[in-house]
Amino acid sequence: MILGRREFLAGASALAATFPSALRASAAQAARPGIFPPSVRADFPSVLRETYMNSGALHPIGTFAADAVKQVVDFRLLGPGEGRADFGAAKQEELKKKFGAMINASAKEIAYTANTSDGENIVVMGLFSGLGGSEDPPLRLRGNIVIDELHFTTSLYMYKELEKKGVELRIVKHRNWAIDPEDMAKAIDKNTRLVSMALVSNVNGFMHDAKAVSAIAHARGALVFADIIQAVGAVPVDVKALGIDFASSGTYKWLMGERGIGFLYVREDLQGTALPTTRYGHRQVSNFNRAALSWEPLPGAARYETGGIPVMMAACVNAGIDYVNKLGLTNIRAHAKQLTDRLQRELPPLGYKALTPMGTETPIVAFELKDAAATTKMLQAGKVVGTVVANENRIRLAVSVFNNHDDIDRTIAVLGGKTSSM
Repeated sequence: MILGRREFLAGASALAATFPSALRASAAQAARPGIFPPSVRADFPSVLRETYMNSGALHPIGTFAADAVKQVVDFRLLGPGEGRADFGAAKQEELKKKFGAMINASAKEIAYTANTSDGENIVVMGLFSGLGGSEDPPLRLRGNIVIDELHFTTSLYMYKELEKKGVELRIVKHRNWAIDPEDMAKAIDKNTRLVSMALVSNVNGFMHDAKAVSAIAHARGALVFADIIQAVGAVPVDVKALGIDFASSGTYKWLMGERGIGFLYVREDLQGTALPTTRYGHRQVSNFNRAALSWEPLPGAARYETGGIPVMMAACVNAGIDYVNKLGLTNIRAHAKQLTDRLQRELPPLGYKALTPMGTETPIVAFELKDAAATTKMLQAGKVVGTVVANENRIRLAVSVFNNHDDIDRTIAVLGGKTSSM
């Protein structure tokens, strides 16, 4: 249950006589607006053990998600009964609707995948397969692909490998850790076949002006793919308004699910036309007749699915999406901004140069490090968890709904070398 501000303050007042120090701490926390009450933090027990500032890497599991998985585990272990249920076909279809609603897509535009990279591979291999005919190598793109250097590792690696096979690749450089749509426009021309971007960069939380980039791409005949794993559940995503043709996401970050399942969005009019099916499986058909070897193809993005999905992971993210919807994306964003604004203000004076543009509306911030090894040791000693990218001298911190100002206080103190006094 999520306590309202009034109930929280009333409960804190009742504890005043017995726990004056706890009351002072609670009152101080409540006085800082935009922060969720302690009941939200209690939904994520693991964060009580350490200061967890790493949800951009792996979001902690909530009790609500664990309960949903347990229901399926108990069903598999004990069979049907009270409190035990499978996550079957009807629930799987409903989950597609829920995810689709989060990004303004229909269930017919959503397919299940294994992860974000799996979805991007389906798109890329579908768009570019067969274009080379009998040529060697077989993947030869007539045109070019445009990406930017704040894209995810998989994407940078994949497109560089395709470049070896004859694809013309254009990589747009960042300016002060942001990608300017005008620089994207200089790279996109009438021969561009695909523009691929991470809507929110895992590098530093930068968020593309996807609407502007998509308008440029479409005007010149290109299609647009977006990796949205660091966006959906954290910031508003409207694939129609943003002009995104394809999008892919895992579920273990801001959707508060687990690894092993993801979603692929394919714009309805591109299904089976611009993007053919390149992988085959029983989830694409119905009414299979073994004797006649006949079947009926299922409509929609199911054409990109293959075999069974991990239903326990589906139950997990289903509960995660419900939780995100219950808290409300507007509240989640306001909560995160309270905390990231402090990091942006208070870490640079300690010698940490900001690598995230000011005003970025995402829960991720990054800073330059002078000594990655020393920073790692400080974080470990202070029990603060973040992502240190040693070979790039960069630290990434990401806040979520369970974080509070005490977490920010501790993170700043630890990075400022004050762990001994805490």
